[in-house]
Amino acid sequence: MLFDRAALSLEAMATVSGDRFGLVIPTLNAGADLDRLVPALRSQSLRPSKFLVIDSSSTDDTVARLEAIGAEVQVIDRRTFDHGGTRQRAVETLVETDIVVFLTQDAVPADPNTLQNLVGAFQNPSVGAAYGRQLPAPNATPIAAHARLFNYPRSSELRSMADANRLGIKTAFCSNSFAAYRRKALLEAGGFPAHAILSEDMLVVAAMLAKGWDIMYVASAQVYHSHNYTMDKEFRRYFDIGVLHGTHPEIIARFGTPAGEGWRFLHSELGYLSRAAPFLIPNALVRTVSKYLGYRLGRLASYLPTAFNRRISMNPGYWRQRTILPRWR
Repeated sequence: MLFDRAALSLEAMATVSGDRFGLVIPTLNAGADLDRLVPALRSQSLRPSKFLVIDSSSTDDTVARLEAIGAEVQVIDRRTFDHGGTRQRAVETLVETDIVVFLTQDAVPADPNTLQNLVGAFQNPSVGAAYGRQLPAPNATPIAAHARLFNYPRSSELRSMADANRLGIKTAFCSNSFAAYRRKALLEAGGFPAHAILSEDMLVVAAMLAKGWDIMYVASAQVYHSHNYTMDKEFRRYFDIGVLHGTHPEIIARFGTPAGEGWRFLHSELGYLSRAAPFLIPNALVRTVSKYLGYRLGRLASYLPTAFNRRISMNPGYWRQRTILPRWR
C-alpha cells in the first residue's frame, strides 16, 4: 500500500504543515507513466490523508494499479472530462482536507521532499495557492527544456495582486501539472471554472489574487515534466490560449496582454539555443511565428465556424460542450 495508516497520522503531518492535504491525479491510460510515478510517490516523506484518482475510462491497467497502492478511484466517461470541472469535482469530494494537491500522471516527483516542500508553502496564512518547479524530463528536446527553465526558475517567489504592474500576466501563472490550493481560498474564489478550454489554473489563481490571496512559486518542490510538442501541436495549443483570452477578457483587463512575456521568452530562447543547440534557432523562429498566428486566430474564434475551431484546437471536446456559441456558425 502507498499509505501506511499507522505510520501516517494527522499529528505527524501537522508537524510539517498544520493542514490535512489530499492528492488528486486525473488519469487516462497512465500505465506507462505509472512505472516512474508510483515509485516516486512511495518515496515521499510527506503523504496525503486522501489520495483521489479521477480516471477517464482507461482501457489499460491504470485503475487496478492505482487501487493497489491505496488510491480511491472514480471512473468517469471520457467524454465528460473537463479540465476545470473535473478538478472541481475532486475539490468537492475532498471535504475533509485543508489543502488539495493536483498532479498529472506524467509529472514525476524529483525527490522525496517534493510534496512536503509544496505543502509547506501554506504555513504562510496569506498563501492561497502554490505551484512547484517543473524540470525537463530526461527525453526533453532543447526547445522543450528551455521552456521549462524559463517558466520555472531556480528561485522561489511570492506574488500578490500588487505585482501585476511589474509582472503582467505572469502574476497569475500557475500549472495544475503540479500545484496545490488552500481549499478555503479556492472555494472563496468560486472554484475551478467549468468549460474552460485550458488554463483553469490561471483563471482560478487570477480570481484568488483579486480576493487578496497570495500565490507562491516553490522552486524546491520539483517534478520532472515537459512536452516535446511538434510545431502543429504548439500551433493548436496557442490557438486554445487565444480562445481562453477571448472568452475571459478579465485576464487581459487585470494583467495586460501576453506580448511582453512572449518577447522575453523569445530573447531567452535564442540565447539558450545559441549555447545549447544553435542548429535549432531557425526552427525556434518558425515556431514563434506559428504560435503567434495560432494565438491570433484563437482570439478570432468567436467569428469562426465551430467545426473549424474544433478541427484546429488541441482540445476538440471543448467545442462539443460550448455554452457560448461563435458569432458565425
